[in-house]
Amino acid sequence: MYVPWRASGAPKPELVWLNENLSTDLGLNNTDLRSPEGVDILSGNKAPDGAQPIAQAYSGHQFGHFAPQLGDGRALLLGEVIDLQGQRKDIAFKGSGRTPFSRGGDGKATLSSVLREVIISEAVQALGIPTTRSLAAVATGETIMRENAVPAGILTRVAASHLRVGSFEFFAARGDVEPLRRLADYAIARHDSSLIEESDRYLLLLQSVIDRQAKLIPQWMGIGFIHGVMNTDNMAISGETIDYGPCAFMEAYDPNAVFSSIDSQGRYAYANQPSIAKWNLGRLASALMPLIDTDEERAKVLATDAVNAFDYLFAQYSLAVWRAKLGLDATGVEDQKLVTDFLQLMHSHKVDFTQGWRSLVDAAQGDDTIFLSLFGTSESVAYWLEQWHQRSAMQGIDSASHIANMKRANPVYIARNHLVEHALTEAAEHDNLKPFEALMAVLSQPFESGAVDSKFADPAPEEVTACYKTFCGT
Repeated sequence: MYVPWRASGAPKPELVWLNENLSTDLGLNNTDLRSPEGVDILSGNKAPDGAQPIAQAYSGHQFGHFAPQLGDGRALLLGEVIDLQGQRKDIAFKGSGRTPFSRGGDGKATLSSVLREVIISEAVQALGIPTTRSLAAVATGETIMRENAVPAGILTRVAASHLRVGSFEFFAARGDVEPLRRLADYAIARHDSSLIEESDRYLLLLQSVIDRQAKLIPQWMGIGFIHGVMNTDNMAISGETIDYGPCAFMEAYDPNAVFSSIDSQGRYAYANQPSIAKWNLGRLASALMPLIDTDEERAKVLATDAVNAFDYLFAQYSLAVWRAKLGLDATGVEDQKLVTDFLQLMHSHKVDFTQGWRSLVDAAQGDDTIFLSLFGTSESVAYWLEQWHQRSAMQGIDSASHIANMKRANPVYIARNHLVEHALTEAAEHDNLKPFEALMAVLSQPFESGAVDSKFADPAPEEVTACYKTFCGT
């Protein structure tokens, strides 16, 4: 399941960023982490007391093709802590050097990719979506070769666990049932402890993971987030968003939006994310079948039924997300049509996804000006707006609560791609952290309108967005 391993270390480590709030929640000491000894730990030069670092083994379907052995090629699990809320958390490195799973790579990460994960993961956290967290970013003092020579960095990541769909595929592909059972029992104890005594606990584990993913993906969709590389080794069974590589936030609404440079076929496009999540869960179901039932046919039926339930669960969670953004309760029978029609209007009018949704907050307060400036005054726009106003008026909720709920569902600020790239370029190439720090401050309060310069809310010029590509940090 793993190989004991040590980080390569850093010749001239420098702490670039520390998540002091998260550190405190983990019961750590910020002063200690900022000290030379703390930076030595965060750079891999020294293991924390009591830590036994390991590189984990796992498989994965990458763009639909099975790779029997992937594993932590540039990651290292330092260990676990119990945070102040009594929750068990993993603390791990990304970019800490070669491991037995590096497959010819150098095991390092660019400082730019490390800071990208800091920005996006903490933005997703502030938006209220389950995610792995970023604890620290360290510049190692090394220069590594990618397309050209760039500075290297190490991310310290915090997660409910690093167990992935690919973790289970690793043993299932080898027919190693007992290690598979031990892994599943550990996963149940860690993430679904109420199931420990159940006779059908492995089927229930599968159903729990399916439910968590069916709830997570609509939350991505609701903020226009595109993961970019939804391989099975990048799907955590905890239901947290994990592995921020070529991810991005959509600007002008387009269901076929793809930003990843390696997704030439659009497999992981915005609108494909639900079907890919279900496909990945099918791979988990296949891996767990030997545990679900000794009768192969019965196991197949039970596993298939569990995966097929994803569609219903996703539809319910998705409608709840859209209703919250529209400011609607759960009583309307035509609400899905309102959602579909609104998304079609956004697509046909090339409206910025975040601004389009947020304009409804003003419209709910009786001011349609911003909405109409984005969508225009066509007959179809006027008709939709009238239908939405009528549906909103049917609710038995006071105006103040209605507006407050809508504001909490529709952010003003997202990690806009041009702002992210500017912050990364300034930090990694010019040793200027001010744009990074300013962006992080804005993204920590994504729903607070008017608190900062409007440039943080404005989309990039269309010519910038049209050719924007993201790249894997490997």
